[in-house]
Amino acid sequence: MAKTKKEQQEELTQEEINEIKAQMREIMDKVTPKYLYDYLNQYVIGQEEAKKYISVAVYNHYKRFMDNIYGYTRNDENNPYEGVEIEKTNCIIMGNTGSGKTYMLRLLAKHLNIPFYIQDATSLSSAGYVGDDVENAVLGALRNANFNIQATQHAIIVFDEFDKITRKSENPSITRDVGGEGVQQSLLKLVEGSIVNVPPNGGRKHPEQECIPVDTTNILFFGIGAFDGIERIIEKRKNKKRIGFNTVSTEDKTNTEEEDLLAEVTSDDLKKFGFIPELIGRFPLVTHVKHLTEEQLYQILTDTKNSIIKQYKKLFWIDNIEIEFEEGALRAIAKEAYKAKTGARSLRGVIDKLLADIMFEYGGYQKERVKLTVTEEMFKNYSKKLTEAA
Repeated sequence: MAKTKKEQQEELTQEEINEIKAQMREIMDKVTPKYLYDYLNQYVIGQEEAKKYISVAVYNHYKRFMDNIYGYTRNDENNPYEGVEIEKTNCIIMGNTGSGKTYMLRLLAKHLNIPFYIQDATSLSSAGYVGDDVENAVLGALRNANFNIQATQHAIIVFDEFDKITRKSENPSITRDVGGEGVQQSLLKLVEGSIVNVPPNGGRKHPEQECIPVDTTNILFFGIGAFDGIERIIEKRKNKKRIGFNTVSTEDKTNTEEEDLLAEVTSDDLKKFGFIPELIGRFPLVTHVKHLTEEQLYQILTDTKNSIIKQYKKLFWIDNIEIEFEEGALRAIAKEAYKAKTGARSLRGVIDKLLADIMFEYGGYQKERVKLTVTEEMFKNYSKKLTEAA
């Protein structure tokens, strides 16, 4: 069958492919899992295990799509694996909100210029019901790639709130579960790899609508969420009882620190949590992020390349204001944010409220440089106001 003019335009010439191969070799000489891990360390505090897993996953994704899509090793006389196609390893990342799950993925995708899209899994529903079709996730990636189909076909797509699409019970439902098991069933072909027809304007597909075909075989999918409640499933399996934040074993063992139960999650635990076995099998890699400690929140304020304190300093600098924070104030901010149990996201809320009066008073460009210092005493007064309001 003759190819359409559109298909001919979308194909790459051999010269373009050779140029891509040369660029890839140059990049791969530099971009290794250790390089990506070190890059994440500039922006993310803690989460050592998750950073390693994500760095390896994204690096392997880069190699895979370069070979599968652009034929990096094709026609290489020294290639003993001609004809071997590398399959992808989709990944689940569990852990509390504000712990860096999405942030790490977004950082690496941007750094490597890989199209990236986050799809709210709670908005998805089975075909024919109110809500978004699962193909809308691919449409989001296509839009972020400026409708470059070739680039979209090696994108990274994240299903946020992935834990919210679990079915209502461990056993298969007789009735239609359009927002749980139905969505999981709809995702099977998408995440494994298939040609999906994407409506360019979004919404539901209809027979007369012109759609854009996108191959999802080399798209890397991540499912992320808090997975609240799965720890109880793991505990039950391990025959343990939870008391407060400590874990006490029935085997006469005393554990004075919170146990990292998410590190021991199994496929059977995910099944009991509400995922169907077929979908679990399509996400073979499972990792997690840990709760951020008060000390780590303090480090996030001060030690990262794009720290929140630097962002606020820039906001004031735009108005010709130089603002400094005493260490006591920073420690107090971290302590207050830790109480919220929402990770790094709570830091910004605390600082916004603390600086609200200052930003209101000094908003606007200052003709002469103004120097301000945020002290621990100022935070105590702010904390006192909150207490009185409560």
